[in-house]
Amino acid sequence: MLAHSTPISPNLYDNDYHLWLLQTRQKLETRDFNALDLENLIEEITDLARRDKRKLKSLLILLIEHLLKLNYWDAERDRNQGHWQREIREFRRQIRDLLNESPSLKPYAQDIYHQCHNDGRNNAADLSQLPLNTFPEEPITDLDTLLNPDWLP
Repeated sequence: MLAHSTPISPNLYDNDYHLWLLQTRQKLETRDFNALDLENLIEEITDLARRDKRKLKSLLILLIEHLLKLNYWDAERDRNQGHWQREIREFRRQIRDLLNESPSLKPYAQDIYHQCHNDGRNNAADLSQLPLNTFPEEPITDLDTLLNPDWLP
């Protein structure tokens, strides 16, 4: 027989998020499902899915921006090439890890690829102060090649 405890107050979610997490975990571990704050738990799970999507999108934009700077920002290439290549490697690693943990995000990455290219292109133009048309309107390669750790333009 499971011992049931006091339900988690929905106010705790707003007043002490960390304590709410600890109590929710404890309720789940003891299988005290009736005492869960289900409304906020559902909201948190939904937000976790959105968070991974936002992270993937952000990393893709940064990766594309750095690849574009490396390939088209001639005046800064000699001075910044090593830094940009390190950043490219790190963004790819983080994307790889995220997609390994959540392979179902791969179709989402395909869906947002052109949008991320446009955002990365705008960022590269803003930072470099080069005309936007310096950077190609279409992606410089397909997504699989873009994520290949050995590929550089």
